Amino acid sequence: MSVKVEKQENSKVVLEFTMSKEDFEKALDKAFTKNAKYFKVPGFRNGKVPRNIVEKMYGEGVLYESVIEDTVDLAYADAIEANNLEVVSKPELDIKQIGKGKEFIYTVTFYVKPEATVKEYKGLEVEKFSTRVTKKDVEKELEVARDKNARIVSVDDRDLKDGDISTIDFEGFVDGVAFEGGKAENFELTIGSGQFIPGFEDQLIGMKIGEEREINVKFPDEYHADNLAGKDAMFKVKLISIKAKILPELDDEFAKDVSEFETLEEYKKDLEKKLKSQKETEAKMQKENKALEKLVENTEVNIPEAMIDSEVEKMVEQFSANLSYQGLTIEKYCEYMGSTLEDFKTNLRPNAKRDVTLKLALEYIAKVEDIKVEEQDIDKKVEDLVKEYGDTANTESFKNNPNIRHYVTEQILQEKTIAIVVDNAVEK
Repeated sequence: MSVKVEKQENSKVVLEFTMSKEDFEKALDKAFTKNAKYFKVPGFRNGKVPRNIVEKMYGEGVLYESVIEDTVDLAYADAIEANNLEVVSKPELDIKQIGKGKEFIYTVTFYVKPEATVKEYKGLEVEKFSTRVTKKDVEKELEVARDKNARIVSVDDRDLKDGDISTIDFEGFVDGVAFEGGKAENFELTIGSGQFIPGFEDQLIGMKIGEEREINVKFPDEYHADNLAGKDAMFKVKLISIKAKILPELDDEFAKDVSEFETLEEYKKDLEKKLKSQKETEAKMQKENKALEKLVENTEVNIPEAMIDSEVEKMVEQFSANLSYQGLTIEKYCEYMGSTLEDFKTNLRPNAKRDVTLKLALEYIAKVEDIKVEEQDIDKKVEDLVKEYGDTANTESFKNNPNIRHYVTEQILQEKTIAIVVDNAVEK
């Protein structure tokens, strides 16, 4: 079997295989021997029908499919390994010539991983994010703590106001017709939360318990349900009850109740310290994200569509797995969002292309920098993973698992490469 390798534009590769007449005849003999028991011809015992009789009765090409099954996949795998090709798409088979007394010729077409070129990956300029904690930041955290520890009390001697928790019945109409999903009873809504369409909550302010009111709003143009987007709507609303939050006083007693500190000042200092640590972590993440965005911008590569398709499918699988924990399917999610699975995939393509470009850029840098991953690094990472998942009894088996070691090696290599890009980025 001879193989001709043709590398075309945009990482497309065509392998042309040619099997000699003699080898094809041998392959037919082998296929006949393997399948002889399946041919039934009157006057012959099972498995004893001569090949020429079988071909005459069933047709000359009766054994071709068996030859293809026995030779194509194996020859393709050998050619991929021999030519060190990293395939990123499903191969397409095309039979060019097949027949008795002829060479068996076929092609296999596929795409391989492209090589990226990064113009610049050191000294990338990124925006500097402040880690300064202001007095306002601390006060905001204090208000969050107050809100969490507020007492909820029923109110029946005044009108509904901003910040109250209302219980309402409502039904929505568009062009005088009630629409699906626009009706609820005993629905709890905090006024000012922004949970409803803009303008809805503001028009509830001033209502009395038991009062009924018509609320007129307009759905946003980008609303997820296409049949409602940009439409004027009227809601009939009845106020059932009002609850109010009673916030605790900001004093030493409050600090004792919500923390391990004796005074409010000590509690504030601790909040400031935690906010500082949080902002430093956020700044580090922002620096990495911005540096990697710049890296993608500086990367030149022609990515086969099949490679992006594959990345999209991985993203869909991951998203579907996350939805399954909530008892949802991806199809149901798309239905709720007023979309389709195909639309969902289309929207993922820009991010998928970005992710593929980034991976290829990091592989380029790792090669240029000759980054190595030591065995002890792999062992340490595996041990950390085992501890994280609480299965220390299987540490050694995990360490010796080739698939796990490969995964961990790739992860460490990527982390080391990202560190080179981020550590050398210049904050401005």
